[in-house]
Amino acid sequence: MAIINHRLTAEQYEQNFSDIHPPFETHNAALVDANRCLFCYDAPCTKSCPTSINIPKFIKQITTDNIKGSAHTIFSSNIFGGGCSKVCPVEKLCEGACVYNLMEEEAIPIAKLQRYSTEKAIAQKWKLFERKPSIGKKVAIVGAGPAGLSCAHVLSREGIDVTVYEKESKGGGLMTYGIAAYKVTPQFCEEEVNYITSLGGIDIKYNQALGEQVTLDELRQNYDAVYLGFGVGLARQLEIPGENMEGVVDALQFIYNIRSKQYKEIPVGDKVAVIGLGMTAIDAATQAKRLGAKEVTIVYRRTEAEKPCTDVELDIAKLDGCNLLWLASPKEVIGKEGKVSQLVCSVMSLGEPDASGRRSPIDTGNTLTLEVDMVIKAAGQIPFEQLVTTHQINNNKGRVTIDSNCATNMEGVFAGGDCVNGGKEVVDAVQAGKDGAAAILEYLATNNTN
Repeated sequence: MAIINHRLTAEQYEQNFSDIHPPFETHNAALVDANRCLFCYDAPCTKSCPTSINIPKFIKQITTDNIKGSAHTIFSSNIFGGGCSKVCPVEKLCEGACVYNLMEEEAIPIAKLQRYSTEKAIAQKWKLFERKPSIGKKVAIVGAGPAGLSCAHVLSREGIDVTVYEKESKGGGLMTYGIAAYKVTPQFCEEEVNYITSLGGIDIKYNQALGEQVTLDELRQNYDAVYLGFGVGLARQLEIPGENMEGVVDALQFIYNIRSKQYKEIPVGDKVAVIGLGMTAIDAATQAKRLGAKEVTIVYRRTEAEKPCTDVELDIAKLDGCNLLWLASPKEVIGKEGKVSQLVCSVMSLGEPDASGRRSPIDTGNTLTLEVDMVIKAAGQIPFEQLVTTHQINNNKGRVTIDSNCATNMEGVFAGGDCVNGGKEVVDAVQAGKDGAAAILEYLATNNTN
């Protein structure tokens, strides 16, 4: 067993990481599904969308060949509507709420139709919004992810001059660096960011990390308001013996490398164990398999009934040939000459429900051992607690604390997205950015600072 790169041919990599949900090939193909929509009054699909996209309206616009109008309807509610059409867990949101499900018929492919309109807009650089003249107000945003850029777009449309400080060399946040490459490509993420900023009035300063190249005090002094949208990103550690051994990697870093390098450059083991069963764990497991791992086992301490990922995501892992080990929790990593060779797991049983409503795993005292040469940790993400405490921002175990107006304890400083909620969907971050922008506009109007 060995952790090596360049396991596959260029053709195999291309095939393995090609679009998992291909778009409509023709307008007529889109029309077939668009014309199935019942255009429900008080539509449940719209209600289930965190950004409240008027779904029946944009689908109706497709049926009347008004693709620009359709894209405008989508982007008016969700400026990341293109990316969200590729990565949203629509089975538990809009498509899951489609009334066709009650008829035991296939739901309208809302995401695919949304992708049809938004991809055309982005590819053809349709100018769907006009920015109001600058009113002389400046806002700083920390983080060029979905929350930050959603906030920036709303503010800029109202004539606010926005400067975004981003620690990475590219914008997009989780969309660019934290999602499986077969769902959305880095190239599309870059095009989407460029489309959002093409409105004007949004200046992104890259390689500028809060607490390193720039401080919150500096931002407060130089801008009329500040919005914090820096997300989460620290991997939760397993706290077990052998965790720091060669061959044990964080899922976030593993996915980051896949997103920022060529596939052939990413090393992967023969036999890989992935700890956890959230979306990040699924993305890590499936991509390890697609990089050429011979065997991938997902280790989860509960049963399938308690899984945090969706059925659709789990099916992807199963179709890719990933094994699932239920009721097992990592106990120790064993190695030879400092390199991983085995993962010892405690055999669990389920007790009473915990605070999340899921039954709690209980150690039975028995163990089992997996022969592995690579362990990928995907046991969750934790907030940047040191960052927020250093800047004297009120928080709850690292999560930034805000009031009903998205305001922190610091005058003129607002926050939203994953750095507040601890990590939700991209679409939730987009809505948080909109809420933050509305709060900032109200604040600027009330305070009328010079």
